[in-house]
Parts: sequence; C-alpha cells; structure tokens
Amino acid sequence: MPETFRKIFSLAAIMFWVSLALGAGCIAVAFMYVSLPGALLITVSVVVFCATIFNYALDAISKAESMGFERERSERMITNMGDAVVGYDSNFKITLWNKAAEDLFKIRKEDIIGKVISPDKISDQSLHLLIQTVFSSLAPSVIQKSEPGAYPQIVDISFTEPEIELSVSTDRIMNKEGKAIGFLKIIRNRTRETALLRSKSEFITVAAHQLRTPLTAVHWIFETLIKNDSVAAPDKEVVENGLEASVKLLKIVNDLLDVSKIEAGRFGYNFASIDVAAFMEDILRNANILAKEFGVSLYFDKPKTPISIFADSQKLGMAISNLIDNSIKYNVKNGQVIVKVEAYPGRPYIQITIRDTGIGISPDGIKKLFTKFYRGENVVKEQTEGSGLGLYITKNIIVRHGGDISVESVLGRGTSFYIVLPTDPSLIPPKEVSVGEI
Repeated sequence: MPETFRKIFSLAAIMFWVSLALGAGCIAVAFMYVSLPGALLITVSVVVFCATIFNYALDAISKAESMGFERERSERMITNMGDAVVGYDSNFKITLWNKAAEDLFKIRKEDIIGKVISPDKISDQSLHLLIQTVFSSLAPSVIQKSEPGAYPQIVDISFTEPEIELSVSTDRIMNKEGKAIGFLKIIRNRTRETALLRSKSEFITVAAHQLRTPLTAVHWIFETLIKNDSVAAPDKEVVENGLEASVKLLKIVNDLLDVSKIEAGRFGYNFASIDVAAFMEDILRNANILAKEFGVSLYFDKPKTPISIFADSQKLGMAISNLIDNSIKYNVKNGQVIVKVEAYPGRPYIQITIRDTGIGISPDGIKKLFTKFYRGENVVKEQTEGSGLGLYITKNIIVRHGGDISVESVLGRGTSFYIVLPTDPSLIPPKEVSVGEI
C-alpha cells in the first residue's frame, strides 16, 4: 500500500483504540464517583461517542483501502500498457515510467524516476531520444496534429538515426484548484506499422509500374489504329472500345501509383503563391466542357477581394478538378454546380465550396467517402467504372496543403463539399503525411 494510504490507515487505527480506552476509562470513573443515574447517562454518552469514532475510523480505513486499491489498479494498468507512459512535474522531474517506456528509451525505471531532464542534457546519448520526445521542438521532424494550446497536444515525431516513428499525446495533470502540476505523455511507437505501410506501397508501386508499361503500348496501338483510315467501319467500333478501355485502365494504374507515392511520402509538391480566383477560373474553364456534355450548368461565385495562397497548383488542381468532375457526372439533367470561394473573417484561411444538385450520398457513405476503394451504391449505378481512389487522393492533397475537407449531402437533393485552406504558409505541414496516418 502507498505511504499516504498507510498513514491514513494507521491514524484511523490509533483513533479507534484511543477512543476505546478513553471510553472504558470514563465509564469506570463514572461508576466509582457518580450516582447510578448519572453514571448510566455518562455511559450512554460515552458509548455514543465511541460508536461515532468507531464509524469514522472504519470509514477512513475503508476509504484508504479503496483508494489504495484504485491506485494499485491504475498503476498496474499503466505498467502493462503497450504504449510508453511518461509523467513529469512542472520542473520536468520524472514521476511516472512504465515498462514500455523502459523498452522504448532503454532506461530502467529506477535510473530515471526522480531525475530532472532538460534540453541542456541532450548531448547525453542515454537521454538523447527522451529529451527530443519531451521537448519535441528539438526533434528532427515534428508534425502537429492538434490545435496550438489545446490539450491533449498530439504530435508525430520522426527520427532518422535510428529510424523511429512516434505518435505522442501530452495532457496536463491538474490539482483540485485547476492548476497544472505536471504532465503525462502517452507515446506510441509507430515504427513497425510505418515500415509495413512503406513495404505495401513499394509492392503496389512495382506492380503498377509493371502494368503501366504494357498498357501504354496497348493504348498507343489503339490510338494508331483509330487514326488509320484503312480500318474497316465494323472494326472501328472494336478499336474505339479498346481505346476507351485502355484509357480507363491507365487511369486506375496511375491512381494506384499516386496512392503508393502518397503513402510513402514521395508524391512531391512544389509550393508557390497562386491567385485563387485565376486558379479556379482555369479549372472551371476545363470543367465546362464536361458540364456541357452532361447538360449541367456551372457557376463561379468569385471572392470579393483578391486572395493568394501558397500551394502546388498542379496537385491542388487535380484535387479540386476531381471534386468538380464528380459533381458534374453524378448530377441530374439540367442540374447545377456552384463553386464559391470566400475568406474566413479574422482567420488565415479560405473556404472553397462545391455545391451540386446531384444524386447525393447516404449518411453511411459519407463516413467511408475518403477511404480507399470506396464507391457508393448509387454512384456505381450511375457510373460502373472507377477505382474508388479519387477522393482518397483528393483528401491527401488537401491535408498536405494544411487544409481539410468535409461534406454534407442529402440523397436525391445534392452534395456540398467544403475545402478549407490556409493563407499563411507557416500552417502548411513541413513534410508529407498520408490520411491513413492522421
């Protein structure tokens, strides 16, 4: 039992025996020197007093045992957690250290508990990894996952020598007055799962590359044949079907290659300042051809004042074009697609809204919308072909730009996509990270 609870238990036991001895003494004196009625009254009073003390002592003992049990259970749970748990006070003195922390940082509990850690000790190789984890600004690569100042604070930390990937969640330990008296870090070692993800991506990359080479040759053959006037009319339709199929297959292979590059952090981005209105007008100019083909009206609600963002125009254009194309393809005859760009008042962000009058998405579909290979049942009925990778790629591109995407939809009434992007370049993540890791 911890020392605090042992003291409570001892104090309660002393109170119990002292009150018992005093009570017995008072009763004996009463019968010796007081009249019988007075002695009986004193006896009743003493018994009531002793009973009260007994109940108080027993209650204190019970609470001490209960608190001791709860604390012991909590300590056992922390000790057996698969994630490393590190606690420290406001002076950065280590107060909590479980078995997983021992395994991760290669430091025994008895060698670290009670020690104060600080950035000036980073040259100590035994503390090097721990200090960079506690003081994450010293780590080689950090990705902030939570809002600044909000708790718990969540960051992903990457190390190269040795190669380690950590996800760190930090929360405050508060006293009864609501004052922070320490901090608790839960550290998940993501190194193995990151390596597995990289292996899977490498396999997909190799397979897709092997497929793309012969598919490109097949596509070239069909393109050549369709331009050849000597091909007989009955065979022309076969050639056209073959060309269309090769285009779709190449699109799927290219999507797979893009996904593997994204998940490996090698999609490659070239950021530059772009004018949002001009950028969107260029995208809509190309989309208007598809809109006319499907009998859909396309409208652009321009921002009232010029807005610039820091972005990769090719990658971001791919993401937004995919959303607009979907809004056109899964719309109704004589339907509409309205694209609006507006600034967030007082905040360094813009919002791009893409609203359509199309077939809509079910509530269950919205939950799975940005996952790999998902296609809604009503979407498959409208367009049987598709890889289900477009929106997964789209979300990754937007997240890489420091933004986010959300959706609202009503079946049969239409869908609205909301893209939020920062206008402050400092809000863009320092390195690529896939949605699957977020």
